Amino acid sequence: VQLQASGGGLVQAGGSLRVSCAASGLTFRSYTTSWFRQAPGKEREFVASIRWDGTTIFDGASVQGRFAISRDNAQNTVYLQMNSLKAEDTAVYYCAAGRPIYSATRQTDMYTYWGQGTLVTVSS
Repeated sequence: VQLQASGGGLVQAGGSLRVSCAASGLTFRSYTTSWFRQAPGKEREFVASIRWDGTTIFDGASVQGRFAISRDNAQNTVYLQMNSLKAEDTAVYYCAAGRPIYSATRQTDMYTYWGQGTLVTVSS
């Protein structure tokens, strides 16, 4: 199983960026896929998830209304569209796949597979 994250880069505050995660070696449509991020010196935190049934969950405090998550089961790819980016969004973004129950979707230990991360830097 492999998850390959891509699309990170440098963007100005207020700008947009889309990161992608291509999966291989698993029955993609049966997994919940999520994005987490980790800023320097901080713990990895949940950003957004799209469950196997299409239900989406966001970290309401920080990204709701600015980020969108989608998936293409035919391409085995999950996307995170990030708009109105802020300096505090700067982090390494990781994609993950697993089968958590709904209430545990935000927990990192519920995910079996992880991508290598892609760095997003937002300049203020």
